[in-house]
Amino acid sequence: MIKENLSDSGGIAISSISFGETLVAWQKRHGRHSLPWQNTRNAYRIWLSEIMLQQTQVATVIPYYLRFLERFPDVSALAYAEQEEVMSYWSGLGYYSRARNLHRCAQIIVEEYKGIFPSDPALLEDLPGIGKSTAAAIAVFSSGVRAAILDGNVVRVFSRIFGIAEQASDKKAKEKLWQLAYELLPESDLEAYTQGLMDLGATVCVRSRPDCSKCPFSTSCVALEENRIEEFPAKKTKKVSPIRKTIMLVLLSEGKVLLEKRPETGIWGGLLSLPECELPEDAGDEEIADISRLKSVASSFGKTSSFRFLEPFTHVFSHFRLQITPCLIGLDSCQLRAEEEKYVWYDMNRLDEAPLPAPVRKLLNDSLRQQVLNLAD
Repeated sequence: MIKENLSDSGGIAISSISFGETLVAWQKRHGRHSLPWQNTRNAYRIWLSEIMLQQTQVATVIPYYLRFLERFPDVSALAYAEQEEVMSYWSGLGYYSRARNLHRCAQIIVEEYKGIFPSDPALLEDLPGIGKSTAAAIAVFSSGVRAAILDGNVVRVFSRIFGIAEQASDKKAKEKLWQLAYELLPESDLEAYTQGLMDLGATVCVRSRPDCSKCPFSTSCVALEENRIEEFPAKKTKKVSPIRKTIMLVLLSEGKVLLEKRPETGIWGGLLSLPECELPEDAGDEEIADISRLKSVASSFGKTSSFRFLEPFTHVFSHFRLQITPCLIGLDSCQLRAEEEKYVWYDMNRLDEAPLPAPVRKLLNDSLRQQVLNLAD
């Protein structure tokens, strides 16, 4: 058995040798070995993958990772790029603060570390966008440093195997989990061990319907033994996601669409988006369809030649739902006042290059683009 008894500190006294050897053997036989960022000590590529994999699944990350690397093959190329271009290559991955931190981090690596990533996890953790677990992963894979990771997948694996019932967000539970992460570290095979934790949580001990028959710890797992798999880790009390409503103005003229640069902080920070008319949560159909108000906003950019609403849709964020009502407005000319620097008329044929948030890209998809080009003509 891996679990033996409770330690004096309230944690779990375990045989780290047994756990480590079991996990390493499993990873070498059943783990993932051909991901684009594996089989390298290139810290830039490893760092890039770890940032992209925060909050995002591997299958989604791979095409973005390859495309990003093709344009920014090393940390210097990324550091000296314009932020708008960096954001355009990140567009669609979500959690856009990651891209802004990625760009700033690259600049610091070039300016302060002469383009070489530090191997010390503590120094890595001080860089923008790199937390404790991510710093450890980068250090392990790029330099073979002995460091412990504790991301969401690892929390789930530890909670189930060792029967840690508290919520991971609880301070004492987090301390217990970190203590466990350090106690379990093997003396060798750090890369295979760390990758094994990631692989086990991502492919076997998944959130819903884990495949316990393929788990190397199935005979020692508290959650499986007690038939309480769904209870670990303890779930937070679900909050009802508030609803926000907005009208997105698709202002078109001469084959161009009006885009607005978002503030650096907040939702879609630093991206280009469509001008919006925000609505109260209790806005009814009449308020949404207030054509006079919308035409008044549009008049700042030209004389309205056509006007129609498009099909509403909802975009879900982690903490709220955004109900979007698009309004397609044709204008007879492209106008901007001198003080309106945050706006730009963007060629519809170049929208693939624009740093757009996912729902805006969805709205301005190829089929709609053809419609609006015909309308603009």
